[in-house]
Amino acid sequence: MDSAGGYVEYAFVADLYDHVTPYRERRDVGFYVEAAKNADGPVLEVGCGTGRVLIPTARAGIEIVGLDLSPHMLKICRERLGQEPVEVQSRAQLVQDDMRTFTLGRTFKLATTPFRPFQHLITVEDQMACLKNIHRHLEPGGRLILDIFNPSLEALTRDNVGEEFGDEPEFTMPDGRKVNRRHKIVARDHFKQINQVELIYYVTYPDGREERLVHAFDMRYLFRYEAEHLLARCGFEFEHLYAGYDKSPYGSQYPGELIYVARKGGARSIF
Repeated sequence: MDSAGGYVEYAFVADLYDHVTPYRERRDVGFYVEAAKNADGPVLEVGCGTGRVLIPTARAGIEIVGLDLSPHMLKICRERLGQEPVEVQSRAQLVQDDMRTFTLGRTFKLATTPFRPFQHLITVEDQMACLKNIHRHLEPGGRLILDIFNPSLEALTRDNVGEEFGDEPEFTMPDGRKVNRRHKIVARDHFKQINQVELIYYVTYPDGREERLVHAFDMRYLFRYEAEHLLARCGFEFEHLYAGYDKSPYGSQYPGELIYVARKGGARSIF
């Protein structure tokens, strides 16, 4: 399994990704665009995928480099960028590389990790390699926004291993395919904090043919202080922790998100 959470291995995921209802309706884009505008660019987005956040950032007038390991996701992103005005295209650069080892030869005022790509790194060594690499690519005083989910203790202890679950609404692809997506926890490793996950897509074609597609990956969950210690070990200074993209404070909702803003060196806050 690759460190990109199966997005390299499973080409069909990129095809379906932008149409999945929870992704399409996710409310984080405005948060990241505001952060990019406040930082006044340039921005590095680690795990840019199909450009869900990258393209709105470029539209807002900010120079942004999008990094992703998956050629399938970057292909979709390039196609979407190609439909934008020339001035938007000129602000965005796409790079296929590994978040642990990339070398871009430049620095940024802001680095972001929207929608949890960091959690596809399942060892502390890989996590620290990624954070230290981002640290090297930040200007003095530059910021990192690290986006991970806050583990729900109820969900972690639920007896549903091997069962399909989920109530996402059906979505329809431009070519008429109807898709229902379900979730499955295949196995849990409570000691290493890793869940083996499957996202299962039930596809019905316009001619009635049916297909079952499975996106399998490992995801590591982190608790609040574990993530803070990782950031500190890799040279970051903690600034903010939000539970949601409305900047609601940690503890105001459960489980909520873990959205860290951390600084390299001393500088004024961008929030």
